[in-house]
Amino acid sequence: MFSAKTYQDRRQGLIQQLNSGLVILLGNEYSSKNYKDNHFPFRQDSSFLYYIGINQAHLAATIDIEAGETCLYGDDVSVEMIVWTGPQPNMRDLGQQSGIQSTKAYSALATSIQAAKSAGRTIHVLPPYRPENSILLAHLLACPLSSLSEYVSTSLIKAIVHQRSIKSAEELAEMAAAVNISRKMHVAAMQQAQAGQIEAELAGLVEGIASAGGGQLSYPVILTINGQTLHNHYHGNTLQDGQLVLGDFGAETAMGYAGDITRTFPVAKRFSSQQKDIYEIVLEAETQVIKQIRPGIPYLDMHKLSARIITDGLKALGLMKGDTNESVEAGAHSLFFPHGLGHMIGLDVHDMEDLGEDLVGYDEQIKRNPMFGYKSLRLGRNLESGFVLTVEPGIYFIPELIDSWRAQGLHQDFINYDKLDAYKTFGGVRIEDDVLVTDTGSEVLGDPIPKTVAEVEALRS
Repeated sequence: MFSAKTYQDRRQGLIQQLNSGLVILLGNEYSSKNYKDNHFPFRQDSSFLYYIGINQAHLAATIDIEAGETCLYGDDVSVEMIVWTGPQPNMRDLGQQSGIQSTKAYSALATSIQAAKSAGRTIHVLPPYRPENSILLAHLLACPLSSLSEYVSTSLIKAIVHQRSIKSAEELAEMAAAVNISRKMHVAAMQQAQAGQIEAELAGLVEGIASAGGGQLSYPVILTINGQTLHNHYHGNTLQDGQLVLGDFGAETAMGYAGDITRTFPVAKRFSSQQKDIYEIVLEAETQVIKQIRPGIPYLDMHKLSARIITDGLKALGLMKGDTNESVEAGAHSLFFPHGLGHMIGLDVHDMEDLGEDLVGYDEQIKRNPMFGYKSLRLGRNLESGFVLTVEPGIYFIPELIDSWRAQGLHQDFINYDKLDAYKTFGGVRIEDDVLVTDTGSEVLGDPIPKTVAEVEALRS
C-alpha cells in the first residue's frame, strides 16, 4: 500500500467533486473456478484499490459526502479460519493502514445503506462488472436486478475518471516497475524461442516471470504465430522457421498497476525481407506517434497519424494506392490495421473501462466513430499531462477479412487486392509501449525494451 495519507487525500478529492450522498465502494470476492474452495487468483476492484488500498476479499466501504467520513466494512478472521489462512490483520488495523477510523462488521453495510435510502439521500454506486456484485448490490439496495442501473452514478464515474486519469509520481514508479517486469518477460521470450517449440512453453515462461515479480499477469498472455488474430490466447502451435511470433503480455505489480507491452520477432534468427518491410512500417508508426504526443492533442489525431504512416508504407510496397488522406478518412487502412492505436493504462490494463469506455476515452467534443477500425479506438479525447496510455500500431493480413472485402468490392480505389495473395500467410506485426504524457511531450515508461530490427535480431542470435 501507499501511505495512509495518499488514500485520505484521494477520498478528500472525491468528496470535493460530489455535492452530496453516500458513495458505496464494493471490494471483490473470491471467484470459484470449479468448486467453492478452488478459486481464480484474487483481484481486488481497482476503484476500491485506488481509494482504500486494501488488497483483501470481502470488504466494502462507504464515503459520506456531507460528513466527509469513510467507513470500512469487513469481518475479523476467526480462529477456525486462521488454521487455514494464518494470522490476519484485524479490521481496525486494516482501517488504520488506509487512514480510516470507522470500521464495522460486513453485515452492517446493509443497515447503513437502508438508512441512507430511507432518509432520501443520493446513493452513488459504480456499474458492477461481476455477477456476484450485481446480486449483492441489488440485495443491499432492495431493488430488482433489472433496476440496478438506476443507482449507477454518472457523477461518481466522472469524478473517479477525473482523478484516476492523472497519475501521481508514486503511481508512475509502480507502473515503471510493472513495465520493467514485463521487459524481462519479453526479453526472455525473444531469447529462448526456437523452431520446434510449442507456443505454450514460451507462454508458461513469461507467466512465471510475472509471478516471480511479486504480482501476476495483467491480462491473459497473447503469444502466437497467428498474430493476425488480435486476441489469440491459443498456445498449441509449433514454431517454425519463416514465421513471426507476436507476444502481447505484461505484468501487474503486487499493488495492481499494469504493464502492457507487445513485441514481434522472427522464429529464425533474422527477419525475412518481407517481414522486415512490414515490421519497419509499424515501428515507424509507433516511434513517430510517441514523438508527437503532448498535452492538448486528440488521441484520435494520433490514431490517424499512425494510419497515414501505415498507408504510405503499404503504398510503397504496392499493397495500397490512391490519396493517403482520403484513404484514411474512408477507413481503407482498417483492412490492415483494424484496431485502435491505444488506451489508458493504470490500475487496469484498460484503465477504468469497467466504468464505461466512452466516459473514459471520449468526451462531449470528441465522439467515437462507428466506422470499422475507428470504432475499436478506446481513447480519442484530448491528452492531458499525467495520462499514461499505450501506443500499439499494427499491420495484419487476415485472410478471411481480405476475402470478404474483396468479394464486396470495398475500397478498390485504395487497395491492390491482387498483390495480397503473397501475404495471406504472413500473420501480423504489433509493437507497443506504455507512454506518459508529460507537460512538454511524452516519455516511454520503464527501461528500453529492444524493438529495432537490429536489437531484435541481436537477441535472437
